[in-house]
Formats: sequence, C-alpha cells, structure tokens
Amino acid sequence: MANESHDDPVSQDITDELPADLNAAEYVGPYQFPDNNRRRIPALLYGVVGAVMVVLWFVTRSHGSSLVNRGFGLGGFMLVLLAAYGLSAAQSLQVDETGALAAASTHLGFPVGHASAQLGWRGLRSRPTWRILLYSADNPPTKRGLVLVDAVDRRIVAEMVQDNPEDWSQYDE
Repeated sequence: MANESHDDPVSQDITDELPADLNAAEYVGPYQFPDNNRRRIPALLYGVVGAVMVVLWFVTRSHGSSLVNRGFGLGGFMLVLLAAYGLSAAQSLQVDETGALAAASTHLGFPVGHASAQLGWRGLRSRPTWRILLYSADNPPTKRGLVLVDAVDRRIVAEMVQDNPEDWSQYDE
C-alpha cells in the first residue's frame, strides 16, 4: 500500500461538499418557489437579438452580402416569435402552495388531513397549476382527492375525489 501524502495538491482539491445555496440541512424557513416571471429575461434577450438580426438583414439585403442572407433574417424573425411566446408564458405566480391547499380544501367540502402540493404547467402557454393530493382528516382516511388549482387566478381547474381504496387495517392499534 502506498502512503498518501497530505501535501498532494490533487487530493486537497477534491471535496465532497454541497454549495451553500443547495445545502438543505442548514436551510431555515419556508421554501420560496421560483416565479415564472423569470422567463421574461431570456425572452427579452431573444427579442433584442432577433430584432437586430432582422434589421441587419433588411439593411444589407440590397448589397448581396454573403454573411447576412435570407436565412439570417428568417432566424431573427424566429427569435422574435420565440420572444413573444416567452413573454406570454411568463405569468407570475399569484397563489403559493398554502393558498392552493386552502382553495382545494374549501372546494372539496370535507376536512383535510395530510396533503401534498406540486407545481406543474399546462397548456400551450405553460400556465402554472398546483396539483394538490389530499386525504380526509379522519383516522384512517376514508377519502382522497386530487385537485388542480390555477396558480395565477386560484380557479379550480379539475378535481377527482374517491373513497380511499388503501387498506389501513394493519396499522390499527
């Protein structure tokens, strides 16, 4: 066996530590879900670059440039369209997971016990939607439901409620 030296620069560079912003063990407080309106930044960049490309193509089209041709203008136009889509899909979240859970529980009409929330997107414009899975508050739960809550206007998009098919008899005291 070879002796490992602590002076070896290669072994000193190797660390097994998460960056501070990813270390969940030291995080204190409620999790803040990133907002969809961050999509506006790349959309604006696409729009500016696309507009510059279209203007360059329009200005140089009569000169017969080999660097700025019809494909350059078409690419710029496609970037402008992508920017328009990005801006339309950048809807701000108005409802957090707690608000979505409250909307789902009041809509179902039975007391809610355990629940879980997940953010997803639906439709062509990627509208943010909370998916709430919840169980009734009785022990063991007799009902379960899945409710989709729009994260922009708090509207109930869809719901499914059923009797709980899970067998909880093995957990009885």
